[in-house]
Amino acid sequence: MAIGESGTQASFTQGALRSTSEAPPTHYILNIQQFSSLTKHNVERYESNEFEAGGYKWKLVIHPNGNKSKKAGEFVSVYLAMANTTSLAPGWEVYAAFKIFLLDQNNDIYLKLEDERTNGRRFHRLRTEWGFDQFMSLKEFGDSNNGYLLEDNCVFGAEVFVRKERSKGKTESLSLVKDAVSYKHTWRISNYSKVNADCENSNVFNVGDHKWKVQLYPNGKGGIGGYISLKLALAEPEKLPSGTKILAEFTLRMLDQLDTRHYYGKASYWFSASNPEWGWQRFITHGTFFQTNRGLMFKDVCCIEAEVAIHGEVTVFG
Repeated sequence: MAIGESGTQASFTQGALRSTSEAPPTHYILNIQQFSSLTKHNVERYESNEFEAGGYKWKLVIHPNGNKSKKAGEFVSVYLAMANTTSLAPGWEVYAAFKIFLLDQNNDIYLKLEDERTNGRRFHRLRTEWGFDQFMSLKEFGDSNNGYLLEDNCVFGAEVFVRKERSKGKTESLSLVKDAVSYKHTWRISNYSKVNADCENSNVFNVGDHKWKVQLYPNGKGGIGGYISLKLALAEPEKLPSGTKILAEFTLRMLDQLDTRHYYGKASYWFSASNPEWGWQRFITHGTFFQTNRGLMFKDVCCIEAEVAIHGEVTVFG
């Protein structure tokens, strides 16, 4: 068996090297008083303040009753997480070895758990957290004879050693929405007969963290004549990061103000900075639109409804 830094024998537990040390952790100490209050107030996950090690910012993450998503309900779960990753270069990767400490207050020595992979774990945009699902059983942790939890107080700590860092090539991330929620926006155009612009734009509305608008071409886009063109468009396509694409399912309706014979088109489209709009060049003929027995145009008012749901987004890093 390996020998720990303190000179005591070390053992392996669940892929982790377990040993003891008289020296306190180099980089961070977290003292939690009234530990049971975390459970009392249903705090399933506690994140410490940030600390710096190896040129990066980190934090300790503690699940006082175990990480439920890892089915570790009879344990204390403890992790090291990278913090403030938005400031890092695209495609970043950091390999870091780390040790998690817990003070035995009876003997004034620290229990240490460290990953058996001495070359470190790979932290990156899709995996910013590593640690121990079963850091310690709740039974062992709560036994006062062990000294880890005395008078409802405990002391955790961390050491982090960066082994390697790099930025890699481009990475594409596709995020799909399982149960997309539709958003409706109604645009009321008064005094339609006085509209003389080639293109009229609705007010901007928000769906899925992006801004949108409806575009209406009273005489058709590109001068096709005899038709109204209707499109859904990104309101600020120039602000999209390079490579970003948004999958939107949408319906554009001209509302019948006298009856329920609405006129509509439905489509799905990947919107992007280079393709910021989609719709119908020949959405409706002037003849149909101006029919007096329909309410698509009533008292010189036209009402258009946009129903939009975001089903996915592609982001490119690097």
